[in-house]
Amino acid sequence: MRVERFLADNARRLGDKTAVVAGGRRYTYAELDRKSDRLAAALIAGGVGRGDRVVVFMDNCFEAVIAIFAVLKAGAAFSPMNPSTKADKVALVLNDCRAAAIVTQKRLAAVATAAASQAPSVVLGIIAGAAPPGQAWRSFEAIVERTDPPPALPPPGISIDLAMLIYTSGSTSRPKGVMMTHDNMVAATSSCIAYLGNHEGDVLLCVLPISHSYGLYQVITAIAVGATVVLEKSFTFRQTVFQRMVDEGVTGFALVPTIAAIIVQAKVFDPDRFRGLRYITNAAAALPTAHIRRLREMFPSAQLISMYGQTECKRCTYLPSEEIDRRPDSVGIAIPNTEVTVVDERGDRVGPGIVGELVVRGPHVMKGYWGNPALTDQALRPGPLPGEKVLHTGDLFRADADGFLYFVCRKDDIIKTRGEKVDPREVENVLHGLPGVAEAAVVGVDDPILGHAIKAVVVPGDGAAVSAEDVIRHCARHSEDFMVPKYVEFRRTLPKTDSGKISRRLLATNAMEAAE
Repeated sequence: MRVERFLADNARRLGDKTAVVAGGRRYTYAELDRKSDRLAAALIAGGVGRGDRVVVFMDNCFEAVIAIFAVLKAGAAFSPMNPSTKADKVALVLNDCRAAAIVTQKRLAAVATAAASQAPSVVLGIIAGAAPPGQAWRSFEAIVERTDPPPALPPPGISIDLAMLIYTSGSTSRPKGVMMTHDNMVAATSSCIAYLGNHEGDVLLCVLPISHSYGLYQVITAIAVGATVVLEKSFTFRQTVFQRMVDEGVTGFALVPTIAAIIVQAKVFDPDRFRGLRYITNAAAALPTAHIRRLREMFPSAQLISMYGQTECKRCTYLPSEEIDRRPDSVGIAIPNTEVTVVDERGDRVGPGIVGELVVRGPHVMKGYWGNPALTDQALRPGPLPGEKVLHTGDLFRADADGFLYFVCRKDDIIKTRGEKVDPREVENVLHGLPGVAEAAVVGVDDPILGHAIKAVVVPGDGAAVSAEDVIRHCARHSEDFMVPKYVEFRRTLPKTDSGKISRRLLATNAMEAAE
């Protein structure tokens, strides 16, 4: 099965039902299906072919949902990008995946235009909410708002085709394109539906960016079961989102620790207003026990489900809600139709209490990293059956005697902040572009709101006058907002290994001590 069949099937069955609530408006399944058909036809007519890649560079909005399903209907693969991404990085992705098109919106038009001008592969640009800035760009509304019957679309392909190419920071300084087929995405969606018990009566709130897999699958899951998804651009205005939850009768709420930290600070809260909330899920990092306890008090009717996953497999573990009090720091057991094991450096399974690398086996495991066979071979290695590959996550875990898993740490230096993964080398590359910076290193330090906050440790050049404000302003101009350091420390030297490399371990230890 292909992902776009979720929409086509439910549009035929539930055409007049609300599929998406966004921007103060309600959109039906029939409307989403019809408009995505029109956009798919325009993509094909504009030169997008089967197997091509299309970047969707948009906020959480109805137009983004249309774009995602339109790309799939056209037989192409969509590549979602965080709307805070700067032009140089958008251009890097466009060129890396040789994107044929980009779909964006008025607010991001300048960034998208600058990026597309650096990407020769882009033959079509579509902008929502604005007059096209040039002949190569088309108006989103002019395409999808036509009233004549939408054209028939050619067969889009089969389920082993690439559906999504989602970029994530990893163990290198360049973004990695995670390749997910329709089979991968359908398997991941079906497994999540199984353990969350999703159904067409659900109303799912999505405040996480749909450019991130956690947020994206709120949309995919809702469309798959014929439910309704409520899109919010952020959780910045807590009371506004709370009211939206009440008004829409939200039954499922996906959060990350940053959002939980904001919620539990509410001084006035009436649990009776949220009796319809069926579950809350958490991913990205473990919730503090105090936050778990407070969330249980605030939402007594909701199951609280902790989860763990990676972009490379979407999700791989969940903690059944009945275990949350006994094992609050556990990320649980394997999701349905998945096997997870903890192995040593030789790949042998280890016993309870022993720390090793988590390995994931299942139909939702990625096909590999786009254009990077060396990194693919590091992550996907031979499994227990002939010819199969399993995912080596690079994350260290232990299991208890009952088989419940506990995250220990990452093998690499990735910083998880605000629900995003940040490669410190990406931030360091930006820091080294600031005049007056001789050396720079980035580490994560514990933060009660962000989970981990980014700390930049900078060595100024001789005679250079660089302030913390200079560093933060420079990063804000050249990086996504979640990659901007919260703390800046200046030193004369950075700790080095015997080979002359900066020692992140010593730097992180010193940074944590300084933060305390």
